[in-house]
Amino acid sequence: MYEERIERAVELHQEGYNCCQSVVAAFGDLYGYTKGQSLKMSFAFGGGIGGMRDTCGALIGVVLLAGLETGSDLPRDAESKKRTFGLVQKLAEEFKQRNGALRCADLLALPKAPAPQTPNPDREGNYHLTPCGEKVRIAAELWCKALDELRVKA
Repeated sequence: MYEERIERAVELHQEGYNCCQSVVAAFGDLYGYTKGQSLKMSFAFGGGIGGMRDTCGALIGVVLLAGLETGSDLPRDAESKKRTFGLVQKLAEEFKQRNGALRCADLLALPKAPAPQTPNPDREGNYHLTPCGEKVRIAAELWCKALDELRVKA
């Protein structure tokens, strides 16, 4: 049902958008966001949160979407918190099972290091040389599966 969104996420990544942007922009319209808004809100999460190679940006994209789908704008909505946190934990576990790790550095087999002050020429624009495209695909697939399950229950 969502195959075109999975392919769109992969295409966005191939165009040069970071992992988080690619996932969020492929689904952002479902939540009333334009492509530009989706790309901007997810921009800083690329490269494992601001290039720090921490949590994978593709996974962060799914987490952001989970908040949009099941989150709440109320300060003490315990039911939404339980539902959303449970969904995020399930998605993170499935992502880890399929990929072996949650951290960008682990997925890329890089040592954890502080964010570079300037773009890293070995990484900038060379995402096709990394496994990132596959991580974007997996994240988008996981989100499509979650959407199917969530929307059947509704």
